[in-house]
Formats: sequence, C-alpha cells, structure tokens
Amino acid sequence: MQIQEDVQIQDGRHDFDFLIGKWRGHQRRLRARLKGSTEWEEFESSSEMRPILGGLGNIDEVTMYRESGELRGATFRVFDASVRQWYIVWADNVNPFSPVPMIGSFKDGRGEFYAQEPFEGKAIFVRFIWTVNTHDSCRWEQAFSEDGGKTWETNWTMDFTRLE
Repeated sequence: MQIQEDVQIQDGRHDFDFLIGKWRGHQRRLRARLKGSTEWEEFESSSEMRPILGGLGNIDEVTMYRESGELRGATFRVFDASVRQWYIVWADNVNPFSPVPMIGSFKDGRGEFYAQEPFEGKAIFVRFIWTVNTHDSCRWEQAFSEDGGKTWETNWTMDFTRLE
C-alpha cells in the first residue's frame, strides 16, 4: 500500500482557496461610472465558491439583492501554471457573457487582475483587486481607467463575511 502525501503546490494555484465556502457580501456600486458620480447603490449578496479541475480552478455563484431586482451571476476562474496567472470570466442573468478574461495574480496576499474592455463605445482598462483581511473576511473592488491606467475610478466594492 502506497501512502500519498498531501503536498500543496506553491505556484499560485491555491491563491483563491481563501474564498472556498459560503459568504455574505455587502456591496457598493457607483450609480454612474466614469461620469464623476459620488452616488452609491448599496446592497447585500450571498455567494458560494467551490474548487474545480482538481484545484486548478474554481467557480462561484452569487445572488445580489439590488434595488432593481435580484441578479444572479457566476465567476469562473482558471489558473495557468505555465505562466502563473489566473484567468477570470463573469456571466450573469442580465448582461451577456464577456469573452474578455481578467488576467493577473497574487503577490503578498493581494490579487491584481486587468483587462481591456469596451465601455459605452470606447476601450477602457478594468482592474480587480482582491484583499484577504482574515480567514473570515475579504474584499473585492473594481476600478475603470480611461487614460491607460494613469488614474483609476473605483466603482464597485464588495466586503465579504464568511458564513461557513
């Protein structure tokens, strides 16, 4: 009988393991993006994340309880060990699936992910930042840049609290 050791590979594939489980989220979203708005919509959400592909990826499903109605979405994340980067794609029941993945990695407990996407007829940069606060809390934020990344407008944040 052969005994296998549970050796955790440290190439980045476990960076999102902190998110495994069920979460409650408090979200803040600018009502108008890239328009100088300071008016925020605040709402609650619930989510659950689980690993897939033998640990090389994960998927989460989220329900957002917005003023405009319930929004259901899913995030699909896959780690490419050859370049040590994550690819993140989002889909929901209101907006079409975006084929442009966010790409990035974690360093010192902070994840940064970038993409160039169309927004209101022009190409902009999009940035996600993940911050792990404790075992039971973390934060995600999204920002847009119209000037190639010189300045950023944070337009959506989510503070997570672990349920299970």
